Amino acid sequence: MTYKQTLDYLYSRLPMFQRIGPAAYKADLTNTIALCKSLGNPETKFKSVHVAGTNGKGSTSHLLAAIFQAAGYKTGLYTSPHLKDFRERIRINGKMIPQRTVTAFVENHRKKFEKLDLSFFEWTVGLAFDYFAQQKVDLAIIETGLGGRLDSTNVINPELSVITNISYDHMNLLGNTLQKIAGEKAGIIKSGVPVIIGETQEEIKSVFTATSRKLKTNISFADEHVRVTTLHPTKDFPPQVKFTVYDHGKLWQKNIRGGLTGSYQRKNYSTVLHAIFAVRELGYTVSDNAILNGLRNVVELTGLRGRWEILAKSPLTIADTGHNEGGIREIVKQLKHTPHHKLHVVLGVVNDKDPGKVLGLLPQKATYYFCKAKLPRAMEAAELEQHAQKVGLKGASFPSVKKAIQAATAAATGQDVVFIGGSTFVVAEAI
Repeated sequence: MTYKQTLDYLYSRLPMFQRIGPAAYKADLTNTIALCKSLGNPETKFKSVHVAGTNGKGSTSHLLAAIFQAAGYKTGLYTSPHLKDFRERIRINGKMIPQRTVTAFVENHRKKFEKLDLSFFEWTVGLAFDYFAQQKVDLAIIETGLGGRLDSTNVINPELSVITNISYDHMNLLGNTLQKIAGEKAGIIKSGVPVIIGETQEEIKSVFTATSRKLKTNISFADEHVRVTTLHPTKDFPPQVKFTVYDHGKLWQKNIRGGLTGSYQRKNYSTVLHAIFAVRELGYTVSDNAILNGLRNVVELTGLRGRWEILAKSPLTIADTGHNEGGIREIVKQLKHTPHHKLHVVLGVVNDKDPGKVLGLLPQKATYYFCKAKLPRAMEAAELEQHAQKVGLKGASFPSVKKAIQAATAAATGQDVVFIGGSTFVVAEAI
């Protein structure tokens, strides 16, 4: 098969959460265990850091990978979903897995894997683990797909586990309370493997401390040790941010430059720095210069996109993949601090979640351009507009993401801001 035929096979034959939603989710690791066994258990042949959480796990994973790369380690990075190219999910030192490797893997394992009735995500995890093992990476940063306890990535025994934060998302699969969701994320905690929680949330702190106590592992909360000051934008274009870091109350570095500029990244910088300080204690050599280099050049080193990404200067056009309650709250905060005359919002969502709570968080004074991304689980623009009207948001529907962006850009002046988001898939089409 050609590379295109290989992707068509994966997309059409296998249930894929990215396209069809909850029907593709398997709350069971049996398949993944059988898959890994058939591949010779590649997950045991490389060292890893496991990252879970509701928001920030993608940024955190990329920041960690960038720092390890800067420190000279051959670094694997597994993330999901992809924005433009399937191969974004699997990288080594920032370079995407070659097309021929994807095609060969599917050809070689197609018959036996079909008997296992694997999902798209299970196939992809198998491909990533096999590739990292074959390429002999020094370390791989592995981001969970959904949840933690029953996520396909949860067959690794990492050097360190990281859980960024907990917010309401995928409640139909993970539970309808923060405690239940936290319990699922805490499922990546392993016996004897230190765990770092990025954000102290009093209502669920006990979930993590109880799990770590039961498994006799060290737990620490990043924001109780590492303090990152307010992020100040630089005058570059595209801008970076400057901030100062205190570790255990003592100044570590000041005027650090960060490549991820959303104000919400402050939490992720704190999590990542605490994680790096922890892996130093495990014997990894990561100099201060490597840390600073990784933080500053994360986008260039890893290819990360869609996190408060500036697409145009006039009108200032920004895209961000944040889409659940926690993510939207952070975006709204950032928009308030972004100077503008009028705000234009290009918005699309998926149809397997009630959009009411998220819509209720968005600014009422903005003009909205409702649209539908090109995938089956995207909500129709007109339906989204109806939901939005119920919470007082005003705007119009457009037949595509492209048309919505064109309309917003045409209506905006040089003093306005155009924001594009609501769904990873809307951002993917925008960039």
